[in-house]
Amino acid sequence: MHEKVPSTMENRAPMIRSQSEKQLSLAEFDWPFQTALDESNRWVRLSACIPWDELAQGYYQGLSTYQGRPAKNARLVIGAVIIKHKLCLSDRETVAQIQENPYLQYFVGLPGYQMEEPFAPPLFVEIRKRMGETVFDVFQQAIIDAVDNVKAEKKRRSASRPATVEPESKDDDDPPSGAAEKNEARHQGKLILDATVAPQAIRYPTDLNLLNEAREFSEQIIDILYPKTGWKKKPRTYREKARKAYLGIVKRRRPGGKVLRRGKKQQLQYLRRNLGYLQRLLDCWPEGTRLPLPRWLLRRYWVIQHVYEQQWEMYRNKSRRCDHRIVSISQPYVRPIVRGKLDKPVEFGAKLSVSLSDEGLARVDHLRWDAFHEGGDLRSQVEAYRQRYGAYPEAVLADTIYGTRDNRGYLKGLRIRFAGKPLGRPKKVTDANQAELKQLKAQRRQEYLQRIPIEGKFGQGKNGYRLNYIRAKRADTSSAWINSIFLVMNLLILLKVFYLLAIQHGILFLNCLKHTLAILSGWCRKNPASGLAGCAMGS
Repeated sequence: MHEKVPSTMENRAPMIRSQSEKQLSLAEFDWPFQTALDESNRWVRLSACIPWDELAQGYYQGLSTYQGRPAKNARLVIGAVIIKHKLCLSDRETVAQIQENPYLQYFVGLPGYQMEEPFAPPLFVEIRKRMGETVFDVFQQAIIDAVDNVKAEKKRRSASRPATVEPESKDDDDPPSGAAEKNEARHQGKLILDATVAPQAIRYPTDLNLLNEAREFSEQIIDILYPKTGWKKKPRTYREKARKAYLGIVKRRRPGGKVLRRGKKQQLQYLRRNLGYLQRLLDCWPEGTRLPLPRWLLRRYWVIQHVYEQQWEMYRNKSRRCDHRIVSISQPYVRPIVRGKLDKPVEFGAKLSVSLSDEGLARVDHLRWDAFHEGGDLRSQVEAYRQRYGAYPEAVLADTIYGTRDNRGYLKGLRIRFAGKPLGRPKKVTDANQAELKQLKAQRRQEYLQRIPIEGKFGQGKNGYRLNYIRAKRADTSSAWINSIFLVMNLLILLKVFYLLAIQHGILFLNCLKHTLAILSGWCRKNPASGLAGCAMGS
């Protein structure tokens, strides 16, 4: 009788491995951090190349030494800002990540792992208030100095290598070395300029929505002021009728122009009535006395008066434009900026004038909340480049909008080439100048391609670090938010330069080791009695 042979399916281990859903205790959980932190971790590597002392000096210079409560450690504050914008986190989530991650705690300079929060999340608002343009100028200069130090170290290492090629004989037609060095000291590198808009995180503004929001704020102020006056009867605001009229328009799929104009007229009338009541209510308090309103609501009252004046002026003139137009009641400093893009013809945020160096370091030279001509910043950007690097750039790569006659004359006086199409009619092509014109056209094409990195920098900021969605609520904190994003991108450039040098050092070490082993192997073959021949052959 034959024994039953187990089938293959019976021998195979089960593919569905079930386990108990009961959570392990903390004592049973395998905790791998009894050992040292991994040196190859990205936060450890980034921490090693950041000039923390220079950044700390820039942060402390705006603080008082003997007044106020003790400030947080500069490395903790700056490190938290870097983590926030590197990972695109909210303020509260950034603090939670630092609390849970030992690598992040090492990055911000804590002496050891701690279970409690490093600081309260609302402290981020105070940090952004303190970080003005002066602080970020110091930060950017510290990064530039760090990159220059790495480049100088690279040159020193390259100069210390033995020369493999003999220098060529100097021609008599070559300029003297002193003149070349002087010209190089006067002009070096290229300056890339461009402008963009960092959109603010606000609801898309419409006239009807702004009027409705202003009316609701006016009703809220009336509700607060009326009980504190001696009026026997509360003012009638008709809020239910106004709300119903507003919803009857916005709920339509495509309301026509006449419907929208009638709706704006209704909301203007309701708002005018409420502002009249508010003026009479405020007259109950003598001039100089403190009004019983919170500060944020008092600011809203000032804003809604300007909103009413602007909207009434546009309604009366049948226009859709006005000077210094307010598009957000909570953020009245935001202005519409027409950029002429296909997908976003109008943007709402801060307009930035940015310069980019050869190393890829970006700097916000000018930030304003209204539309301005970016060509007017060229002179200040060129002079700032000279102060940072000690020399003027060889060429300025920018759009045609920068190439005004005044700017071209200024650059020509400094012997700086403007990489753009020349003004006036194009020259007539002849047999004598055909080759020259073809060469100039190829050069302009090449320099146009060299402008691409600054567009990539804008794309990196908007797609990778939320430069297109600034969530700060104040003008100064929004400016700090934008500058922090550019600071993080520059730190990544510093990290790249730092570790490229380390890789080059490693390659140089391996080449030296290979050369040494080759010499040792040759010596062992010539001296077999030394007993090292087998070792050399094995190596």
